Amino acid sequence: MAVHTSPDTPLPVGQVSRLIGGWIDRLGAIWVEGQITQLSRRPGAGVVFLTLRDPSHDISLTVTCYRAVFDRIADVVSEGARVVVHAKPEWYAPRGQLSLRATEIRPVGVGELLARLEQLKKSLAAEGLFAPERKRPLPFLPQLIGLVCGRASAAERDVLENARHRWPAVRFEVRNVPVQGVHAVPAVVEAVRELDAHADVDVIVVARGGGSVEDLLPFSDEELVRAVAACRTPVVSAIGHEPDTPLLDLVADLRASTPTDAAKRVVPDVGEELARVRQLRERALRCVTAHLDREERGLAAARARPCMERPQRMVEERAEQVDALTARARRTLGHLLDRAESELAHTRARVVALSPAATLRRGYAVLQRADGHVVRSPEEVAPQERLRARVAEGEFAVEAVAGADAPAAAGPGAVVPPA
Repeated sequence: MAVHTSPDTPLPVGQVSRLIGGWIDRLGAIWVEGQITQLSRRPGAGVVFLTLRDPSHDISLTVTCYRAVFDRIADVVSEGARVVVHAKPEWYAPRGQLSLRATEIRPVGVGELLARLEQLKKSLAAEGLFAPERKRPLPFLPQLIGLVCGRASAAERDVLENARHRWPAVRFEVRNVPVQGVHAVPAVVEAVRELDAHADVDVIVVARGGGSVEDLLPFSDEELVRAVAACRTPVVSAIGHEPDTPLLDLVADLRASTPTDAAKRVVPDVGEELARVRQLRERALRCVTAHLDREERGLAAARARPCMERPQRMVEERAEQVDALTARARRTLGHLLDRAESELAHTRARVVALSPAATLRRGYAVLQRADGHVVRSPEEVAPQERLRARVAEGEFAVEAVAGADAPAAAGPGAVVPPA
């Protein structure tokens, strides 16, 4: 139940401690899992003191138990071991300290650990943390490599020496952390996040040598797996040896079988790259040379053609054809002109033959009245009427006479035939 207090009616510290103890006493016994970080077994003492720590978080609880309870597992449990404790929470009022009173302690076996890891693996895989499409490619030549490893460890030496042997100019940003034990997980997580926030780090390598399943457990911790999955920088996992497969291998962008393999896969070999450059240069030179040779042969073949050796030969070969076509054109034009001239002469002759002037030259005359009308019939002329007679060489005046002997007009136009 809630306690009502105010600045005027505060509770004494002892009463607060007793109240907390009363609340905790109402809690039942629970099973707790953790890792033993401190173990105190004083000779002759009837109580054993343990410190139980959560490997994924910086949280610890004190556990006490009777010596008889601990002696059952004393041969298989030591500092660093994982255990499951059946205990009841207790509150020590004088010091205000919470602890667990254990009535049973069970070591966590390898089989049980592997079963839990398999269950965690399935859960993380269902979230998509191990999906291949999440993997990012490593840079070809990283300028700065972040390395998370144990201090003065063989893994650190293998990565540094092999990487610098392959590419002497490579630079490292090293973070030495515990790689096993209760402090390993938070230290590795902090180092990975720090390197991921480093603007110049192009790739992060988490390396550790081989070990037992218990030794490699920190690299299967859920917090570390999620921290690596959230990294923006590509992460390489180089934990243990080839058979070792912690969950970090599954979430990392690249899994290396050993720290040495990680160094080989993170940086290129300068000798191999120089050889590849030489090969590419030689291949390019061969390609250019072959292209030039092919073009030179094509140019020589083009220059060897007759039309290129004597360009005027084409004109000479076509000169006769041009002359023949010119003569043919002239003949054709001459024939056309002759024909046109002949037709024109015939037409002119017909026109001349049919013209009135030709009729007049044959001795005919045209009679016209004073008003210019042509006389076509005798009835149109009155006796003694003066007419004008037009002949081939000119015209003159005539006078019409009456009588049967008067000349009659012949044909249209009143043409008078000669006497």
